[in-house]
Amino acid sequence: MPEGPSIVILKELVQELHLEGTKVIAVSGNTSIDKERMVGQTLRGFASWGKHFLVCFGDFSLRVHFMLFGTYRINERKDTPARLSLQFEQAEINFYACSLAIIEGDLNEVYDWSADVMSPAWDEDAALEKLKARPSLLACDALLDQQIFSGSGNIIKNEVLYRTGIHPLSTMRAIPGNKLAEMVAQTRIYSFDFLRWKKEYTLKKHWLAHTRRSCKRCNLPMHKEYLGKTRRRSFFCTNCQQLYI
Repeated sequence: MPEGPSIVILKELVQELHLEGTKVIAVSGNTSIDKERMVGQTLRGFASWGKHFLVCFGDFSLRVHFMLFGTYRINERKDTPARLSLQFEQAEINFYACSLAIIEGDLNEVYDWSADVMSPAWDEDAALEKLKARPSLLACDALLDQQIFSGSGNIIKNEVLYRTGIHPLSTMRAIPGNKLAEMVAQTRIYSFDFLRWKKEYTLKKHWLAHTRRSCKRCNLPMHKEYLGKTRRRSFFCTNCQQLYI
């Protein structure tokens, strides 16, 4: 599943097409949403919120969520049928194996931009307050909660917990205040590291925990377990990642 930084890359790629102010001239695809509604609509721009890619029109927007296996192509097509193809006079954008929805009205009334770890509106203090309000929340679940850390996914979760030395089964009530603040800060910091490395095609080379077999700090085997309510893969070191319970 693409995490927030990957959606930011998509947003930047389509912004380079300079399609704002142009009209959709045709649509196609096997989606069940009212795709014909977009024909003739003038594009206002593109946006992202966490893992959501947003195509903005006058009084509604298209939300694209790539789920586990979704992909896209810009000015080219895959052999498989598109879920949705948006065609403009000088470009086309094709989405595959994704979830699509129409969002009515003002996006500012739908999305809390301060929860998006990649947004200029990101609010670190608000994230801390949300964590403190849920004392039994596990660290591995907290970092996947899109209402707290929109855009954070499993890679970011594993890398941030390793960076901060926090065991994934630690609870919010037990993590010391300075460590909790460090976890929140590193989520944003790592997200922008992720963005830079993804653009350089070197992301996997920089993984310290995710899918790793041994701890680079301790030279001990890493543990792999499916933890928390999400049961997502966690990679961690029981020697240098403190369990706070």
